[in-house]
Amino acid sequence: MALDFDKYAVEGNEMLNMLAEDLKVPGDKAGRILRAVLYAIRDRINLEESFQVIAQLPMALKSVYVDQWDPWRSFHRIHHVDELINEVRKFDKAAARNDFGNDESAKRAIQAVFRTLRHFLSDREFRDVIAVLPLELKEFVNTSIGSKRMSL
Repeated sequence: MALDFDKYAVEGNEMLNMLAEDLKVPGDKAGRILRAVLYAIRDRINLEESFQVIAQLPMALKSVYVDQWDPWRSFHRIHHVDELINEVRKFDKAAARNDFGNDESAKRAIQAVFRTLRHFLSDREFRDVIAVLPLELKEFVNTSIGSKRMSL
């Protein structure tokens, strides 16, 4: 059986393009935003949920999710949106000022990632990820996604 890497790239680019379009930013910036938010999420949900998220991500983005990940490291829970913003900026490093700007811009970017994930994860898996978040973060995510999936 031959591996079809082009197919994997198309699926990953579909997710990146959807995010870039939602945010009205270039693809490279959307990629950095997606990576930083995925890192912050994976370090806040349990191992089982992470594996379920990985299973549903496009193949090309599975490696982004696990890059530099230590799944056995204990994590501290965050309870507030401002803590999530700080974590996302930490993972984006030097590009954070450009990619996330002020707190309102950062919130919009993080919410756009959740809207994009909502499209690519099953309803059940998305609900499971949200269920393990503290109340303020659940409300933040739920207000960002509305009741419908994004369309391609």
